[in-house]
Amino acid sequence: MGVEPIPAWPGRFVDVGDARIHVRTTPEGPPETAVYVHGLAGSATNWTDLMGELADEVRGVAVDLPGAGYSPEPADGDYSVPAHARTVIRLIEALGEGPVHLFGNSMGGAVSVRVAASRPDLIGSLTLISPALPDLLPRYGPARVAVSAAPRLGELAMRWLSALPPERRIQATLAMCYADVGRVHPERLREAIEELRRRDMLPHAGAAMVGYARAIVREYFRLGPDNLWRQAERVAAPTLVVYGLRDRLVHARMARRAGRVFRDVRLVTLPHAGHVAQMEYPELVAREARRLLVHVRGSLRRTA
Repeated sequence: MGVEPIPAWPGRFVDVGDARIHVRTTPEGPPETAVYVHGLAGSATNWTDLMGELADEVRGVAVDLPGAGYSPEPADGDYSVPAHARTVIRLIEALGEGPVHLFGNSMGGAVSVRVAASRPDLIGSLTLISPALPDLLPRYGPARVAVSAAPRLGELAMRWLSALPPERRIQATLAMCYADVGRVHPERLREAIEELRRRDMLPHAGAAMVGYARAIVREYFRLGPDNLWRQAERVAAPTLVVYGLRDRLVHARMARRAGRVFRDVRLVTLPHAGHVAQMEYPELVAREARRLLVHVRGSLRRTA
């Protein structure tokens, strides 16, 4: 790993409705815009490398969801997936750049499905990487999320975890999310540890983590038309769904259901990737995203 990774993209705050959120953006230039939505315990920096890979294709805007990264906690304490979807919708509207290419990882994938289903006019394409769509078969990783979401247990777990050294917590997170932690560049490891130290100083950090975990569990048990799989049926935008075959959190078997549910979908499985393929194999995810962009642009030319 002799090549130093690129630094995080510059950040700024954007007013969306009555809230303020932090975003990181690549330089202006490409006429199209991509919006990137991170997952549980993540932030806009989860997309740094993929944004770099695609900077010649699309201007990238990666959001820190409320309570994550540098964004303040939501004033109403609502960390639910529908609340985050409303924030992303307001961000896209505030950008005012027409339909965007929406990317979501894990919980950010769930948020992105809701956005694409409810506001098809805002979405040119949808790329989901290990999206957290309901899967009730028990697995170790999701079980940990469920425990952290349980009443009182979640708060106790956060207090116990916060007493552990940041280095130990980051190593545990990477071991859960990466198939091969050897692919984590030492500089990226240092950045993650420093960011966790900064988060530890924020009074809302623990509540945000518990709130995010509860949001995911709530979505897994939601019934009726608001169920995420029912929402996925409504997505009209061309969709790419990427699964890692060594994902410990979202099982790649969900690709079969995704293939049946999304209207216009291409499925990709990466044999050596874990839960955050955009961080572990950004060049491979970028290759597949470019194929989707070519498909979308070709469709637009044919209908023009």
